[in-house]
Amino acid sequence: MKIENAVVLVTGANRGIGLAFARELLARGARKVYATARDPATVTLAGVQALQLDVTNAWQVAAAAHQAADVTLVINNAGIAQPGGFLAQDSEAVARRIFETNFFGMLNMSKAFAPVLKANGGGALLNVLSVASWVNGGELAAYSASKSAAWSLTNALRHELAGQKTQVLGLHMAYVDTDLTRGFEVPKSSAEEIVQRALDGLETGAEEVLADALTQQVRQGLTAPRPGYLPQAN
Repeated sequence: MKIENAVVLVTGANRGIGLAFARELLARGARKVYATARDPATVTLAGVQALQLDVTNAWQVAAAAHQAADVTLVINNAGIAQPGGFLAQDSEAVARRIFETNFFGMLNMSKAFAPVLKANGGGALLNVLSVASWVNGGELAAYSASKSAAWSLTNALRHELAGQKTQVLGLHMAYVDTDLTRGFEVPKSSAEEIVQRALDGLETGAEEVLADALTQQVRQGLTAPRPGYLPQAN
């Protein structure tokens, strides 16, 4: 799919990776960019059309699909995280909250916009996933589980939407320098680097983008004699 002249909706576009997507889309000649956030006043990038959207709110999702009926590309970027393992006292509540955004929000958006994309020639879905789709060390247990579920959702949508010629791309990456990873003392990619690789992949017809070296290494490790998702010997 080509970005030039595309009409794009980006969830969680007021900061981080979502904001980087909005900037790069404008730079590549997108005809219109709907930049969504729970509070549209936090969308300050010039040249975009701000929309109020909480992806966990079914009414707001339906309203967005009605208002943005000219969309040809949906970028499911909105996501949340919280440190902690599954044996923590509040883990069930944390998991439910994270899944509502990271999995059910993506599902809500995909269902609402699939008919819009079909009406506009097929278009594309770009789902922001994570290297955590494949590994879960317990530090971000519910977040990792939600991204595994979102990866499975993305794989299913690829099959379900093939008949209407909708390209479905899953974007996997490790740590990115955004508010979400503040406090993690680890090497990080810039949001701009990740977005450029994602959109390059989209424009070449890719179905998955492994946007950094660590993600590529982890993916290769899934087929190792002792896969990377198992505890590794010291």
